[in-house]
Amino acid sequence: MPTSEQDFLAAIDRHFPNQAEGILLGRGDDCAILDMQGGALGPLCVSTDLFVEGAHFRRSYFSPADIGHKALAAAASDLAAMGAAPIACALSLVLPPDGPGGVDDAFLDEMLAGMAALSNRLGLPLAGGDLSRGPALILDLCVFGRPGPSGTLLRRGTVRPGDELVLVGEAGLARAGLLALEATGRAACEAMPAATAAHLRPEPRLDDGQLLAGLPGVRALMDVSDGLARDLPRLVGLESGLGAELKLFEHMLHPEALAFFCAQGHGPVEAFMLGGEDYSLLAGVTPEALSGVLLALPVARHIGTVSAAPGLRVNGADFTRAGFDHFG
Repeated sequence: MPTSEQDFLAAIDRHFPNQAEGILLGRGDDCAILDMQGGALGPLCVSTDLFVEGAHFRRSYFSPADIGHKALAAAASDLAAMGAAPIACALSLVLPPDGPGGVDDAFLDEMLAGMAALSNRLGLPLAGGDLSRGPALILDLCVFGRPGPSGTLLRRGTVRPGDELVLVGEAGLARAGLLALEATGRAACEAMPAATAAHLRPEPRLDDGQLLAGLPGVRALMDVSDGLARDLPRLVGLESGLGAELKLFEHMLHPEALAFFCAQGHGPVEAFMLGGEDYSLLAGVTPEALSGVLLALPVARHIGTVSAAPGLRVNGADFTRAGFDHFG
């Protein structure tokens, strides 16, 4: 068994080439980009995302509608991370056997209704999929997108030293919601409505992604699903030798997250850096374009600068803790 996601990806790389005819951008980014040979829609963005019971959600505090919503939201966030416009999605569904732990008709109907409501809102219709029995409830979403109005698709690993780092959305809020739900179940929804909603019902930032793709000076983009500590090195490029200098303060945390983590004895910097599943967007922007980006996106915040030195430094101190890793 691999001991990290990177080990698993290295094993794949040993067997499958990452370049082939028709592939404009292969593995390693939020979406692959396929060459449609002059098709009317332009290049095609494709991504797939698993949502597995016990690993990504628990039925003890996820409603069926929450499960359907979040499975699609997490997948659609990969399109937002490229600045892509949605085309369609496909759902492969593994259902556990009847009996204890099974899925009855009412559960399935509510789960699909939760997914359909988001699908209709995002303009991401269901185009197909597959169905099987299995040991647990598993949803596998494949999403398809194309360049938005700007005609531009953004990717990771294209920043340069001195570029500015911009976060669109929250960091640490969904993690606070997860920990509260794990501790007290659905009762946490009343005590921490914003944090639990961020974990149970995240909103993919498709419109913000397309807006960023059309702004001058935006070099790179990704979504934050595994926490800034894990995803920032991916944005600057794991093999680039670059790093980041961050300036983080208490007021950057949502008040619910700040109160929760302080009560748990965790500092705000740690909470901000390690929190995942907020599905915020992280952009690399040229210094000249920073003010224009912040003006165009009032929810965006300047959090730091790309540095020529590797590693992450927060408020002048090295930050060496890593974010979420399925195999870690």
